[in-house]
Amino acid sequence: MHIIIGLIIAFVIVAIFARRNKATRNCRWRADHTGDRGKLKKYRCAACGAEGFSATGGPPRDCKSNLPKV
Repeated sequence: MHIIIGLIIAFVIVAIFARRNKATRNCRWRADHTGDRGKLKKYRCAACGAEGFSATGGPPRDCKSNLPKV
C-alpha cells in the first residue's frame, strides 16, 4: 500500500514540474547584445525567431512568437 501511495505522490510532483514552464518549453533564448537598451537586455529565440527584452538578468519567461509585430 505504501508503494502505491508513493508512486501517486511521485506522479503528481512530476506532473506539476512538467507543466510549470510550459510556455517556454520550446523556446531557447540567446542573448543578443547588439539590441540592448540600457538595462533591458535583448534576447532572440533560436527556435521560433521571436525577440524579447528582459531586465531581470535572465531570459524572458514566456514565448513571444504569438505577440503582434510592432
